[in-house]
Amino acid sequence: MPLVPLRPLLEATEKYNYAHGAFNVNAIVQAKGIIEVHEMFRSGAILQGADLANGFMGGRLDFKNATLEDKKRGAKVIGDAVKKYAEKTAIPVVLHLDHGRDYESVLAAIDNGYTSVMIDGSSLGFKENVELTREVVKYAHKKGVTVEGELGILAGIEDDVFSEKSSYTNPMKVCEFFKNTGVDCLAISYGTMHGPSKGQNIKLRKEIVIAAKENMRHEGIFGVLVSHGSSTVPKYIVDEINTFGGDVKNASGIPIQQLQEVIPFGIGKINIDSDIRLAVTRNVREYFYYNNSKKFNSSVEEIWKILNSSREEVDPRVILAPIINSLLVDKYEDEDVKNILNCMKNGAKEVVGSLIVKFGSVGSMSKIEMVSLEGMAERYAKNSIR
Repeated sequence: MPLVPLRPLLEATEKYNYAHGAFNVNAIVQAKGIIEVHEMFRSGAILQGADLANGFMGGRLDFKNATLEDKKRGAKVIGDAVKKYAEKTAIPVVLHLDHGRDYESVLAAIDNGYTSVMIDGSSLGFKENVELTREVVKYAHKKGVTVEGELGILAGIEDDVFSEKSSYTNPMKVCEFFKNTGVDCLAISYGTMHGPSKGQNIKLRKEIVIAAKENMRHEGIFGVLVSHGSSTVPKYIVDEINTFGGDVKNASGIPIQQLQEVIPFGIGKINIDSDIRLAVTRNVREYFYYNNSKKFNSSVEEIWKILNSSREEVDPRVILAPIINSLLVDKYEDEDVKNILNCMKNGAKEVVGSLIVKFGSVGSMSKIEMVSLEGMAERYAKNSIR
């Protein structure tokens, strides 16, 4: 079926008390694999492309310096690919922009196939955040595109999102933010953290989730709360990376039990990135570990050199930069490159399949109302933000 907006999936999580994982992708083969595993579990799928990941998919190796034109190219690459895969499946598939940093980047995503976007104004003052988010909502809702905002700041590092300390979301401000912006969902800060090193003895502040949601119910506001920085960082994957020659230290994630506990209180979308990066890194290292001769094959030897010289690296965009052209297509004739891309695909499927079960979205496709972008635009027009 055609790509769908995020809003119907959010409505289902609200009604049936489960959560959808939202999974970041950095290659066409990952997108294909993630859709396949959702098909197996008959779950609605949310694929995410981060703002700078669009730059990378646009062919920019130094993606942290990606231009708007890079992002436009990348958004079209991933947008066209996910659209193609979605049309071949019966499950609802959403393509969501993660951490759009400015109005122009968000529009680039919408205009090139994204059906849901996040505008991250969390570093701004409350008034400025509201104004920026409101303008994105006006543009997006006219096209039926779902919008996620952010209130509060997460500690940690993810691409160009960086903060040493958390600024917890004020539950008293959540209703005001929803009312004044018209967003469909809101990322909150309640103890999660970006990156694979989240610290020890993490304790999520579920009282923030409870208070925010109770305030929204009292005011009759629809909106789903979103958990960013929620990777669980499985210890077995980290241990295997290090067994196969890596040097990943101080890696720790959010305990899965704590994520499961906040779902009934209103967390309906849970973002996962680091877990996939780790699983892909483990698979690529494992491939060379058991196929020593491949280290010297011309098509993949530069990958091995990066692994060997940067043992702590876990970002596949850095590790696999030498084969970037193969990450942007669904065809690859070289057998070694094909094997590396299968490492990417299988790493994503391993993580995603596990979390589909743990977040309770197995079988959710039957609970989701199938609404097109055009149909959603009509709904939004009846209750638009002006």
